[in-house]
Amino acid sequence: MQVPAPVEYERATSVEDALGLLERHGSESRLVAGGHSLLPMMKLRLARPEVLIDINDLRELSFLRRDGDEFVIGAMARHRDVLEGAEAGQLFPILHDAERVIADPIVRNRGTVGGSICQADPSEDLSAVFAALGASAVIQSSSGKRVVSMDDFHRGAYSTAVGPAEMLVEVRIPIRPNSSSAYEKVERRAGDWAIVAAGAVLSLDGEQITHAGIGLAAVGAEHFRAAGAEEFLQGKPANEESFSEAARLVSASCNPVADQRGPEDYKRHLAGELTHRALRRAAARATGQES
Repeated sequence: MQVPAPVEYERATSVEDALGLLERHGSESRLVAGGHSLLPMMKLRLARPEVLIDINDLRELSFLRRDGDEFVIGAMARHRDVLEGAEAGQLFPILHDAERVIADPIVRNRGTVGGSICQADPSEDLSAVFAALGASAVIQSSSGKRVVSMDDFHRGAYSTAVGPAEMLVEVRIPIRPNSSSAYEKVERRAGDWAIVAAGAVLSLDGEQITHAGIGLAAVGAEHFRAAGAEEFLQGKPANEESFSEAARLVSASCNPVADQRGPEDYKRHLAGELTHRALRRAAARATGQES
């Protein structure tokens, strides 16, 4: 089946209008912006919304800006906007690393940050990136806004904390001093979903790690994070011995599924290796040894 089921179409003119349409049409309505995740699922009848609400006119959500000790990305920011955002890349190199390997230029031109993480695909890159960064999601309804951590936002495969009459409006990333980050991904071909991907965020005080974040995609990591390896790195020296042990913990803790992209043991090995590489690059960037 390659043809979507019949669906009604509405076009929202503002956030308030979009929320009103969601309330009016109920749980069988879905928001659409780029549509690169939702429309293929509709063609396969894996998703069958009764109403599509187009939010491409919600330009008030198309922003990247610094807000005190946080960096804020609007849900309607396109992948291209993040990739071309100089401040975003300077503060969080992991964002540029990941955006370079998300799909292809056509998808990056139209796909949105909010659409990507709301899809909650287990192999999705930005979900792993924001998990590593310790970001939080701002969810809005007609009664106001609420802020949830990425752990609370990701509830499982294709499931998030966004309710039927709610929408994600922005992602907030804490800015930590003396920090940097990196993202590593292995894919079957350019632009494909990850076989395995790993992101690392490190904050340093001299050679000591004061904060660590590790995000994983495509290996069944709970909330896209490697919490045990993060905890281990806290207070450890930023050296190969620490990174090797963290990589071992990642390999042991992840829960990949054997499929056409590879067997479980291969994916476990790859998760550890990519984590090691990402940690090494994040540390080099934090100490000015790599741009």
